[in-house]
Amino acid sequence: MSIKKTALDKNKLDQIVSDARRNQELREQSYRGQALKMYPWVCGRCAREFTNKNLAELTVHHRNHNHDDNPADGSNWELLCLYCHDNEHSRFEETRFGGNQATSGKSAATATHNPFADLKSMLNKK
Repeated sequence: MSIKKTALDKNKLDQIVSDARRNQELREQSYRGQALKMYPWVCGRCAREFTNKNLAELTVHHRNHNHDDNPADGSNWELLCLYCHDNEHSRFEETRFGGNQATSGKSAATATHNPFADLKSMLNKK
């Protein structure tokens, strides 16, 4: 009985390894896999370096924001860390929806309150 169990365990392990290799090949065919082979594992904005240990934190950013535009030469991709990638998309959304004064033509509201305006007199009272 232990021989059958060992053979079943070996077959199951072989299947897991086979699936893992197939999934790796599929990932490498994706634009992320291609970009990771093509570019050094460094964030294009903050220059943070990545290793196999933290590679999941490195993303592929589409420069023209079109995720369907994936040329084989990688000219629409850049590798960015999670933080820089989020920042880039936030900036894009702000300009897209008029949050940026340069694109909306309106001046930004300026702060008029100064919390330290009377600080010197308050310190002198004590």
